[in-house]
Amino acid sequence: MTNRSLSVATEHYPLQRAFGISRGTKTAADVVCVTIKSAMGIGRGECVPYARYGESLESVREQIDSVATLIHEGGSRNELLNRLPAGAARNAVDCALWDLEAKETGQTVFDRLGVPQHPVITAFTVPYSDVEDMRQVASDNAHRPLLKIKLGSSNDIDRLEAVAAAAPEAKLIVDANEGWSLSDFEKLVDTFVAANVTLVEQPLAAGQDGDLQAGRYPFQLCADESCHDRKSLEHILGKYDVINIKLDKTGGLTEALVLKTEALEAGLGIMVGCMVGSSLAMAPALVLAHDADVVDLDGPLLLADDIAHGITFEGSSMGTPSPKLWG
Repeated sequence: MTNRSLSVATEHYPLQRAFGISRGTKTAADVVCVTIKSAMGIGRGECVPYARYGESLESVREQIDSVATLIHEGGSRNELLNRLPAGAARNAVDCALWDLEAKETGQTVFDRLGVPQHPVITAFTVPYSDVEDMRQVASDNAHRPLLKIKLGSSNDIDRLEAVAAAAPEAKLIVDANEGWSLSDFEKLVDTFVAANVTLVEQPLAAGQDGDLQAGRYPFQLCADESCHDRKSLEHILGKYDVINIKLDKTGGLTEALVLKTEALEAGLGIMVGCMVGSSLAMAPALVLAHDADVVDLDGPLLLADDIAHGITFEGSSMGTPSPKLWG
């Protein structure tokens, strides 16, 4: 449909507490929001530019502005795949188009795809910090069934043991964000086993993970920074057991659906993750999450205040998105 208009804006969401990973700490989520309007409705999408992938608020906005004419002239999601690379900018536009199509047809994205809507359990992240801070966060959230621990530097054994002791009933997964060398990682294996860690995410840097071997450890290895879109699969097969699908990496739901299908056909497990953003960024990811092995969509739980009509959480159980939010 022609005569659509595209607008772009940035939003600033302060966090409840500093959010640290192995490569840095943030105190707010700065996101880019896309709105596409037609005579029949309004669609929205949100993305989080990530410096690790060479993105900034300014560069992402420029990429989005570059497809304004395409959108105005009725360009499709498949055409968008050929106009923008995988990444945050394409994600926001793609998700806004999915939302707009739902408004124009009167059918939810979930129904169009035959995806059941039901609550899912999300991981809750214990950010990288000093041992006592991580112990306290784990203790405060010990009631949650799944905790994701950010590691990837010195004193990781002390951090992991502190979290495990503070939340003895929680299932644990670990995310290094590329923070270890192979020798660092191997030294931690026994500690992971003792703490009943079930999954370790991106232990080595992308492109330097050739020595990893799927199925080698008593826990699963998950590719995050090493897996962006379907083109990534040929480089990670045999190294990892699971992939972390994030819409800001795939460049939207359209590509993510294809990636998920091809990953499952290749025998890989599925984790659905997120950058730190509002419920508007989480809602499209829930389309992928209904049957995922691991769901990590806790972004809104980390914000001081979420977007209006945000997803409802009961503990770590995520509700389904309101049509007023997305889809």
